Amino acid sequence: MKKKNPVLVAFGNSIRKLRAKKKLSQRALAERSGLDTSYLSGIERGVRNPSLKSLETLAKGLGCSISETCKDLDKLDLAKSLPRKVKRKKP
Repeated sequence: MKKKNPVLVAFGNSIRKLRAKKKLSQRALAERSGLDTSYLSGIERGVRNPSLKSLETLAKGLGCSISETCKDLDKLDLAKSLPRKVKRKKP
């Protein structure tokens, strides 16, 4: 099984927290933002990589700014989430 990207997981958790704070179901937020409920579920689980346009529509649906949807990302150590350089064997 593929390891989840910590940035996507943190972003998904942020969306879930904001949605819960507004007392919205996934279906209600999906309708307000024009996204499919399964896509929104994937974002919240950290398995989808939403586009900037999707971030904009989510923020509008939540009644907040795009930066507010990303504020939990500040807590991440982004150096740990970067792919490691693979050493190649010399022929």
